[in-house]
Amino acid sequence: MHHNSQATWHGTTILCVRKDGHAVLAGDGQVSMGPLKIKNNARKVRRLGNGSVIAGFAGATADALTLFERLEAKLEQYPTQLARACVELAKDWRTDRYLRRLEAMMAVADASASFILTGTGDVLEPEDNIIGIGSGGAYALAAARALLPIDGLSALEVAQRSMAIAASLCVYTNSQITIESIPE
Repeated sequence: MHHNSQATWHGTTILCVRKDGHAVLAGDGQVSMGPLKIKNNARKVRRLGNGSVIAGFAGATADALTLFERLEAKLEQYPTQLARACVELAKDWRTDRYLRRLEAMMAVADASASFILTGTGDVLEPEDNIIGIGSGGAYALAAARALLPIDGLSALEVAQRSMAIAASLCVYTNSQITIESIPE
């Protein structure tokens, strides 16, 4: 990892929560470079695969756009097989000389599963239906773990409250949250 991009790599919070048949993916809007806030309303969460997949990234923006495009291509190849598309992307990411330099992590979900993708070729399925990545990821994850079992709180409400907590604790995370969910 080159040292100068280290700050970009850490500056974000992405949270994925599953509850009662709903998957919700939330991301903040802050783009930082070191101590400098460059952008406040970046969209780090997108719908892919004709809207059947939601994905969010933590890392350098240009790198993430490349990964979104690559994942979209894999989803076209394996339309209803998110796990297969993720594994194929992870293989490319690990072996392709250009992709290997990308510094990012992704959280992806469809109606039935959620995965974390990393540049080391890992495709991980979370044990507890929650994914938190980026600098504020641990805060959002901890909050979501506490809130998820509460009856009457939807996946959306858990995600919103958890992201607010992360934004209040992590200096690289703001409260301009983008949310995508399945089903919509």
